[in-house]
Amino acid sequence: MPSRWSSPERPPLRVGPVAAAAAAIAVAAALVARASAAEPDAAFAEGRALFIGGASPPCALCHTLKEAGATGSVGPALDELRPDEARVAAAVRGGIGAMPSFASTLSDAQIRALAHYVAKASGGAP
Repeated sequence: MPSRWSSPERPPLRVGPVAAAAAAIAVAAALVARASAAEPDAAFAEGRALFIGGASPPCALCHTLKEAGATGSVGPALDELRPDEARVAAAVRGGIGAMPSFASTLSDAQIRALAHYVAKASGGAP
C-alpha cells in the first residue's frame, strides 16, 4: 500500500547534498540578518554617542536629527538633508559654513563612526 506522501505517478522528493547545503546557507543567512537587525552595530552606537555629546561641540547642539532627539537650528536638519557617509565625513573633517573642522579632535575611526551613524539615522545612503 503506498504511503500518503508518495504516489505511483510521482516519486518521492529526494534532496541532494547541494540542495541541502544551499538550504542550510539560506537559513544561516536569515538568522544572521535577524540578529543584525535586532542589535545596532558598534559603529552606529559609537557615532550616536559622538553626535549627542562625545564631539566638542556636540553635533546635536547645532543639528536636528530625530533619532538622536536633537533639535538644533544652526546647521541643517539632517533628516531632511539625508546625507551619505562620504558627505558627512567630508563635512566633519574639513568643516563647512559655520561648522568647524573636527579633524584635530576626532580620530579617523570616530569620524567614520559618526558619518555612518548620521547617514543611517537620517536615511541617507551608506
